[in-house]
Amino acid sequence: MPDLALLSQKIAVWAVPVLLAITVHEAAHGYAARSLGDDTAERAGRLSLNPLRHIDPIGTLLVPGLLLWLGGFLFGWAKPVPVNFGRLRSPRRDMALVAGAGPGANLLMAIGWVALLAVYQAQGSPTGSWTLLRDMCVAGVTINVILMVLNLIPMPPLDGGRIAVGLLPRSLALPLSHLERWGLLILLGLLATGLLGKILFWPFVMVETLLYGSFGIHPLE
Repeated sequence: MPDLALLSQKIAVWAVPVLLAITVHEAAHGYAARSLGDDTAERAGRLSLNPLRHIDPIGTLLVPGLLLWLGGFLFGWAKPVPVNFGRLRSPRRDMALVAGAGPGANLLMAIGWVALLAVYQAQGSPTGSWTLLRDMCVAGVTINVILMVLNLIPMPPLDGGRIAVGLLPRSLALPLSHLERWGLLILLGLLATGLLGKILFWPFVMVETLLYGSFGIHPLE
């Protein structure tokens, strides 16, 4: 049987950072697309910071919850924001910009959580809700860096794949774009075999270390 008290504590720490990370990531795609000529997401009601508009029951709740319970690599996804690339002003270039908006939003949120943690640590060592806040800040940095690094893998339908398709010569972009139908299955296979965590480990460590180092703090202090 799972330790329900420990599981409840983990949910309390991770729920807000995970929902924010996924929600703002998806909304960023929609806002970027609208600014570049495509209002599909807006007409679908997806230009919203309301998590309920973006939650995928399996990818946002079930999979991250199970991984959190099992103590494994945290992984999840939301309902993709609809984008009609044909309506963008410069479809190939703008596809890369729209795709890059999601990881960019995660980077900004990670910086925000580090900044909040720096403020917390400047206050000394308070207890109670501030201890929860400290743990939430660390969780916020972790989930946003994971989502940023994960989504920058150059394989469709991940954002990195779409960035690559938008920037590569057509002779290389077309074969890469054909991977999209298999991308999620490949990703789940990498997750199941443990290879995904190994692929992401060093990029994750380097980005997280740079973020904390930029503020001169250590998350466990």
